Amino acid sequence: MKFVMTQAVCEEGMNMLENIADIHVADDPEPNHYLDAMQDADALIVRIATCDGQAIANSPNLKVIGRTGVGYDSVDVAAATERGIPVIITPGANNRSVAEHAVAMMFALSKNLMEAHREMCAGNWEIRGAKKAFELEGKTAGIIGLGAIGRETAKICKGCGMKIAAYDPFLTKEQAVEMEAEYYEDYTELLKNSDIVSIHVPLTEDTKNMISKEQLRLMKPTALLINCSRGGIINEADLAEALKQGMIAGAGTDVFCQEPPAEDDMLLQCPNLIASPHSAAQTREAVIKMAQMCIKGCLAVIEGKKWPYVADKSVYSHEKWKEAAWAEL
Repeated sequence: MKFVMTQAVCEEGMNMLENIADIHVADDPEPNHYLDAMQDADALIVRIATCDGQAIANSPNLKVIGRTGVGYDSVDVAAATERGIPVIITPGANNRSVAEHAVAMMFALSKNLMEAHREMCAGNWEIRGAKKAFELEGKTAGIIGLGAIGRETAKICKGCGMKIAAYDPFLTKEQAVEMEAEYYEDYTELLKNSDIVSIHVPLTEDTKNMISKEQLRLMKPTALLINCSRGGIINEADLAEALKQGMIAGAGTDVFCQEPPAEDDMLLQCPNLIASPHSAAQTREAVIKMAQMCIKGCLAVIEGKKWPYVADKSVYSHEKWKEAAWAEL
């Protein structure tokens, strides 16, 4: 069998394919650039890359697409599903990693660490009296999206003595109460009442630009906004303007509409922003779990077994999966 990878996975993942697969590592995020290598590929592993319908249509032997992560907006899932090609994802593998990253941004911003570091290193010891730092205990963390990562984030915030406000259209009030969270049917009301807002929803037509100028104006001027989910959920131009005008106190983002962002990106010029290069899920532990889970799923599919962790389970309604059994986890 043959595996094509946009980038190599970690050593622990690569070792799973030793002596059982031919591996082509493209070091290129665009599979359309190496369609010759895709001609006999059984599996395509996509990391920080895209996989459109053209690449899928021009890969006649392709049986499975693996995505080392839970987001799959960079893969044309509909085109893959139409051909009976499962798109493997790795839910749960990076929950703790992303949640800790979001909370780390909360700590860094609430303690004004970025400005304090810059100013002290420039000789300004008096930055210690800026009076911008505040404690997290007793503050309200508004969590938008209470999936696995959002719930893990809420758990850590509760451990810091924070109150939890919750918005998720798939969450019932009873479920929120079980999580010791205040339930909001309307996320704009959550924005008004939260000291820190953390985003944990996928990028869809419904969530695109869900935080724009109108919503930012509703937030407290002392509030912080964190996005470790997907670029495009927050309107970046509006966020940059809100930060410059002091509409909110600060923001942290691990994700951008364009990745990597341009060096002169207006958002990166905001001193009250902390940014990271889409690295929230890149802890040692999460990287290993994502790679091994992804490859295990790809191998199961190549063997003709249905793997449960896929972007669209309707793929198994395709004729080619009619007699297939479910894989053992």
